[in-house]
Amino acid sequence: MLDTFLFDLDGTLLPMNMDKFIHIYFSELSLLLKDMIEPEQLAKYIWKATDDMVKNTDYKTNEEVFMESFSKLATGSMEDYKKRFDSFYDSEFKKTKEATFALPIIKECISLLKVKGYTLAIATNPLFPAKAIYHRIQWAGLNPEDFSYISSYEHNHYCKPNIHFYKEVLNDIKKLPEQCMMVGNDVQEDLVALKLGIKTFLITDHLIHRNEEPIETTYCGNYEDFYKLVQELPTL
Repeated sequence: MLDTFLFDLDGTLLPMNMDKFIHIYFSELSLLLKDMIEPEQLAKYIWKATDDMVKNTDYKTNEEVFMESFSKLATGSMEDYKKRFDSFYDSEFKKTKEATFALPIIKECISLLKVKGYTLAIATNPLFPAKAIYHRIQWAGLNPEDFSYISSYEHNHYCKPNIHFYKEVLNDIKKLPEQCMMVGNDVQEDLVALKLGIKTFLITDHLIHRNEEPIETTYCGNYEDFYKLVQELPTL
């Protein structure tokens, strides 16, 4: 029986202008690290380390994979880089909020699901530290406490679209696939959960689809359609 919802964050719970987000992110981070590394090198190394996280299949946290990759490219103390990165997510990272916007209907969906007794989890691609993910949850008008589980690069060992990411989430929340529905806007990253038997709802308002392959999903629709589904769900 369905009793758990897994939510993507960027583009789903938190709509955003991704180009603007990336511009602000690298501009602010480059300023913070200007005495340690050139902006172009920083961006190049971060993209490479991020790509290594996404492609990783070993049982290492995403943080470990990222820092191992970054340390092979950048010169200087990795401990100093870690401290700067940590400081960044407490301060300048918050400026990326300018690229995001909250939707009241999202807050209504989450509130209604909570009232009806459903378990809620954030299954965002764990490319960022927990504090950055918590900021973005709050920018969506939600509370981290609304969710029993929040993926992050400190905790998780795989990234989307690796099916092992979803296996790890299921294991962590102690749920079976048939108990869950994955809600997201990315065809390749979110709908892969269907392979495990997890129901899926593809949000089409900010759809990401990287090829011309047919879309396979349990449900498909805009935010209003998802809200209608939530309204029709039984109370547990």
